[in-house]
Amino acid sequence: METRVTIKEIARHAGVGTTTVSRVLNNHPYVSDDKRRRVEEAIAALHYRPSQTARHLRGGSSGLLGFLTDDVATTPYAVDIIRGAQDVAWAHHMVLLVADSGGNTHFAEAAVDVFRERAVEGIVYAAMYHRPVQLPAGLDGLPTVLANCFLEDRSAPSVVPDEFDGGYHATTAAINAGHQRIGFINLWEENKAATPPFPAIYGRLRGYRQALQDHDIPYDGSLAHFSNQTPQSNYRHTQELMALPQPPTAIFCGNDKIAMNCYSALAELGLRVPQDVAVIGYDNIAHIAEGLLPTLTTMQLPHYEMGKWAVQYLIENRGRTMEPLQVALPCPLVARESV
Repeated sequence: METRVTIKEIARHAGVGTTTVSRVLNNHPYVSDDKRRRVEEAIAALHYRPSQTARHLRGGSSGLLGFLTDDVATTPYAVDIIRGAQDVAWAHHMVLLVADSGGNTHFAEAAVDVFRERAVEGIVYAAMYHRPVQLPAGLDGLPTVLANCFLEDRSAPSVVPDEFDGGYHATTAAINAGHQRIGFINLWEENKAATPPFPAIYGRLRGYRQALQDHDIPYDGSLAHFSNQTPQSNYRHTQELMALPQPPTAIFCGNDKIAMNCYSALAELGLRVPQDVAVIGYDNIAHIAEGLLPTLTTMQLPHYEMGKWAVQYLIENRGRTMEPLQVALPCPLVARESV
């Protein structure tokens, strides 16, 4: 069993009194530079970790933040939200408590109860993909920032990807490479009446259309397809695009999985990427984008940056009422070999 280092041991190691150690731990101004240095060196050498409970009982902060997700912790490309959040928390000497509900409402509410018991100073609520959400019960009074999701009424601060920005710059990359006929295999079902209100679907399409307009390229509805994201659907839409009287010379895919199936369909048609058809993906899923040959040019979802922003905003606003900012972060192009 691990033995907790005491203040007396630190004092003995540093050659100072326990009062001096206490003052250093509480950032008291009346400590000489020499004594502060010796105490800090002793703390590092002994691997001292202050008791969060004791700090809270003394009226100080708990030093804890809660991070509640649906499936982020088990989604390889979205888990960077946690990494970004944790990096900022550590930089401010705070600890992130992570709970993944798996989308189960009861688990989420139980996690909130645990966060309250641990006296967390704020909570980040994160979603696996960009969408509107409903927060679990029990968060009233707890500072909460949303990452990769938002409330319909925009009553809580949130940070999300700028889907329009991603669609615009993906299309612009194809145009800058000399392409005028650019197909778009968008997300979700072909039946547009049943398409859910997910920002990625509409934002990326608006960005695609705006980029065409800004470069004086007429929008052609026959080049814009919706896929239900099964391999069969992605494959079929690629073949349908290439069967047009004027087929595209570039295809913008709504995610990297669509791009992977697009590669396969083009190969069966005897077409080469990018010599015959350029392909651009979305998400920058490393094992897909770097595993395809040629490697896939794609748009990076700002998961890491969203996690950083959410925790930074929580920390900066401790003890104050948070403004319900709605922040959209850019999705940069990751250029590889497919354009």
